[in-house]
Amino acid sequence: MTKRQIVRLACVVAAFASGLGAAPPAAAHTVHRVNPGESIQQAVNSAKPGDVIRLAPGTYHESVSITVSGVTLRGSGAGSTVIVPGTSSTDSACAKAGNGICVTGKEGAPVEDVTVRSLTLRGFAKTGLWATRTDGLRVLRVSSEKNGQWGIAQERSVRSVLRHNVAEGNGDAGLFLANTVAAEEGALDTQNTVLSHNLLLGNRIGATVRRLRDLTVDHNEATGNCTAMFLVGDENKPRPGALRVLHNYVHSNNKYCPKTARLPYLQGSGIVLTGVEDTLVAGNTVEDNVGKAPMSGGIVLARSFQNALNQRIEIRDNIALRNSTADLAVQDKGAGNVFRDNRCAVSQPGGMC
Repeated sequence: MTKRQIVRLACVVAAFASGLGAAPPAAAHTVHRVNPGESIQQAVNSAKPGDVIRLAPGTYHESVSITVSGVTLRGSGAGSTVIVPGTSSTDSACAKAGNGICVTGKEGAPVEDVTVRSLTLRGFAKTGLWATRTDGLRVLRVSSEKNGQWGIAQERSVRSVLRHNVAEGNGDAGLFLANTVAAEEGALDTQNTVLSHNLLLGNRIGATVRRLRDLTVDHNEATGNCTAMFLVGDENKPRPGALRVLHNYVHSNNKYCPKTARLPYLQGSGIVLTGVEDTLVAGNTVEDNVGKAPMSGGIVLARSFQNALNQRIEIRDNIALRNSTADLAVQDKGAGNVFRDNRCAVSQPGGMC
């Protein structure tokens, strides 16, 4: 190519680029800064997808509703940013329901890619953080304490990540995940929701996974609860299952909880499965969970209250020691359940250790 041709080609390229115009700049995202005494909800209401609401250290007295996708609500750390119930009346549906933060989508239009992180939710009548109809929710480094029912809870949600949270002293489950709380339905495919590296301390149940499929529970620590982890299924179809319970540290869950209309009294239960299928329980350390309740023990396969059986459960490579009434217990007659390479001392029936 001659020098003249090169110059001509450069002019053509420049003219073409000029005709297209310069690439538009990336959309600017706004950081909304909120100080104690100011309204978090007002900042959320003005936020657009991609915006961040930053909370300064201090205590905030309100409930917060998030319905816009792509928003991040970020405190200054769970030890320094605390949200508690409001001191005045409010028309907020979230507050009226007794919840601290509500992330709420609509049928057919889930709220997507919301992040809540680095703050504490304390003392709400029902739930610290409640989510419904979400996709890609991330709850990170949140402490949810002393709430009346659940610490962090969600329904009808997919692809969630709950990681590095603390759920302590809540009235029912520290973490509660379900297909729905208002109807009888088959299991929901969560598309690999993940509960990882959470601390579950002193709740009625550390983590409840109810009527769900394709979910991972890994590297969590549960202690001081009545039951550490409860994976719940029933006779509805599709069946709950395709769950992975991996590398959790489950110890000394010996708190006593009286029976309810749905459950017998609880004490001394580590990992309990009822009516679940095609699930892997592997690499967990389950120690010193002691009680005489119907589901007491280290790793327990129990019959569901609708007589649905556990089927094709693989329990392998776990350390289960000093649990009572047994380290490994099978209380139903489901088919295809396999126990192998576990380190344990006592099993019911015998022969699994």
